[in-house]
Amino acid sequence: MSMITTKEKVLVAMEQLRPFLHADGGDMELVELTDDYIVKVRMLGSCGDCSMSSMTLKAGLEEALKVVAPEIKAVEAIG
Repeated sequence: MSMITTKEKVLVAMEQLRPFLHADGGDMELVELTDDYIVKVRMLGSCGDCSMSSMTLKAGLEEALKVVAPEIKAVEAIG
């Protein structure tokens, strides 16, 4: 029986959100998962300079991670 890593859980949650981002011409990439369970992502395409990207992170990715990876403490956008 294999254990799913926290990083794999983060990537699965990101994949679930991708269709919504792609519909608006955007995307996101995982930059880092820190040792203290902070997820750092970069918003790409139209999401990179969209005023709603912080809401996407909080309401989308962070909420999805609370379900699949409750060990995650926060999600931060960089660059």
